Amino acid sequence: MRVLRDLSLSTFTAGVVAVLVAFTSSVAVVYQAAQALGATPAQVTSWIWAIGIGPGLCTLIPSLILKKPVMVAWSTPGGAVVATAALAGGFSMAEGIGAFILSALLITLAGATGWFERVMSRIPIALASALLAGVLARFALDAFSAARTAPALVAVMLLVYLLARRWAPRYAVVLTLLAGIAQAALDGRMQWSAVTLELARPVFTMPAFTFSAFVSIALPLFIVTMASQNLPGVAVMRTTGYAMPVSRLITMTGLATLVFAPFGGYAINLSAITAAICMGREAHEDPDKRYTAAAVCGVFYILIGLFAAVITGLLMAFPQELVLAIAGLALLGSIGGGLAQALAHDGQREAALITFLVTLSGVVLGGIGSAFWGVVAGSMALFVQQYGRKTLAKEP
Repeated sequence: MRVLRDLSLSTFTAGVVAVLVAFTSSVAVVYQAAQALGATPAQVTSWIWAIGIGPGLCTLIPSLILKKPVMVAWSTPGGAVVATAALAGGFSMAEGIGAFILSALLITLAGATGWFERVMSRIPIALASALLAGVLARFALDAFSAARTAPALVAVMLLVYLLARRWAPRYAVVLTLLAGIAQAALDGRMQWSAVTLELARPVFTMPAFTFSAFVSIALPLFIVTMASQNLPGVAVMRTTGYAMPVSRLITMTGLATLVFAPFGGYAINLSAITAAICMGREAHEDPDKRYTAAAVCGVFYILIGLFAAVITGLLMAFPQELVLAIAGLALLGSIGGGLAQALAHDGQREAALITFLVTLSGVVLGGIGSAFWGVVAGSMALFVQQYGRKTLAKEP
């Protein structure tokens, strides 16, 4: 099989790191969202099952068909929106599930009509690259901030990363991860007690549709998913040079959310952070072989869904500093590439810089994350600086 021939240690590692980053950085948010809707322990496990199986299938199958790294995940900001709205409004699990389904219908409509892809095609590559760099730079900052609580761990990982980048660049991430695990074990920071033996069982919840849940959960969830997840996800594709059928992929994620929503799959969408890990040069020098990293990621997502309690426990065994460090170091190449493209053209440099800084700021306005506002601010700056210049240049 071609996928086995194209698979390498570097792409395998990229896929595993992507899964590690995705689950350990957001499983707590998913848990909080489920708890806010009054979930039982069985329902919490079902939610993890849904966000494992759904994105896993949506990542694995398209990647193997297109031979391109299609990266799908779930909305971490969306989980925060669900948790906040549920606590404020006192919504039941049934009302939450109904809101997830309505949000999924809106996402499917956005993909099927093609309006989201048309909007994205009008965003200059400089702004898209700056958006990507701004989203990813937060992880790099967190990686070095982790040195405040685990200086030895971060120092060892950074040293191994730098040495590996010089002598074995293809395996820099895997060597850094192994070094981090070894150092964490020596420090006694591996929390093996988090591992429990339990298979996941999906729990179906009959939805209830209410106007208040639509306004408080469905609409904000739709907006946040499109602005904070799908928008950066497409930016990663464009920045890394992959031409994808965006509208069809958005439609696919909407339909997948419809299927998995009754089991807790509140928002399945394109990914940005994990996509950068699997689409970058660190995954493989040959762009045509990076799809195997996405395939590995999809397989592990599915395994996590099937063995939710076991796999999640294993992921939670790693200290948070290790996760932050490996995520930030693995994304350095993508951040540098994004900034290089963003600042390459003099005429768009300032607008791109504004996009980068607003995105990096993490500002949230109206429940919408900084990725959206970064594009808005950069587009406004570009409009003010560039509008009418060609016309004025032609006047005598």
